[in-house]
Amino acid sequence: MSAEKTELDSLLEIIGNIAAGRYSNDIMELTSDSTPEPVRTIAEAMGLMMVKVEAREYQLELLVAELRELNEQIKRNSTQTIAAMIQALEARDAYTRGHSERVAALSVELAREMGLDEEAIELVHKAAILHDIGKIGCSDELFEPHDAKSSREMVKEILEHPGMGAEILRHLDFLAEATKLIHAHHERPDGKGYPRRLTGDEIPMGARIIAVADAFDAMTTDRPYQKGRTWQAALDILKSMVGTKWDADCVAAFERLQVRRAGGEN
Repeated sequence: MSAEKTELDSLLEIIGNIAAGRYSNDIMELTSDSTPEPVRTIAEAMGLMMVKVEAREYQLELLVAELRELNEQIKRNSTQTIAAMIQALEARDAYTRGHSERVAALSVELAREMGLDEEAIELVHKAAILHDIGKIGCSDELFEPHDAKSSREMVKEILEHPGMGAEILRHLDFLAEATKLIHAHHERPDGKGYPRRLTGDEIPMGARIIAVADAFDAMTTDRPYQKGRTWQAALDILKSMVGTKWDADCVAAFERLQVRRAGGEN
C-alpha cells in the first residue's frame, strides 16, 4: 500500500511538471508491469499525451520558422522593388545615375568608421539606398539639364522630397526606422535644413551620416551646372560648414576615411 502511494505521489509530481512545461522521461518509469494500477494506465496515457504535445510543439516551431523566413523574404522583395524604383528614378538623369549606390557605400564606410554597430550600419545602408525615393513625385524639370539656378517650383519640389519619401514608405513597418533617416537627411545642425528644421541631436545620427555622404557625392560628380570637384576640394567645403550644415563628428570621421584612401592610392 505504501509503495503504491509513493508511485502515486511520483505520478502527481510528474504530471505537475508536465503541466508546467517541464518534460522528462520520468513518466516512462511508471509504465512498467511492476507499477500497480491505475497508476500505470494513467502514466501510459500521460506519456502518450506528452509525445503528442511535443510533436505539435515541434510542428509549431517549424511553422513559425517558415513564417519568419517568409516575412524576411517579403521584406527583401519590398526593399528590392523600391531599390528598382530608385534605379528607374536615376535613369531619368544621366548625371545622377548610380548616386544612391555610391551614397550608400560611402555612408556604410562612414558609419563603420564612427563605430556604429552592425545593426545600425545596416539601417544606414537601407536608408541611404532609398534616401531620394521622394523624388519619384517630382516633375521632369528636375531631371532635365539646367543651370545652378532653379525655378521656384523646382525648389519647392526639392524641399518637399524628404517628406514625400517618408510618406511613400510610411506603410512599410519594417522600414520605419530607415524612414526616419530618409525624412531627416537634409536637416542641418543649425536648424536651417528641411523639411522640418530640426537641430543638433534632434537629427538622427544615421541621417547626419547620409547627409555628409550625399553632399560629397554630389560635389564630386559632374553635373550640368558644375564639373565634379576633387575629393580634397569637396572635403574642404564640408569642413568649412561644420556645425552649421554638417555634423562635426561625421565630417571628422569622413576626413579620416578620405585621407587614408588617398594615402592608399599613392
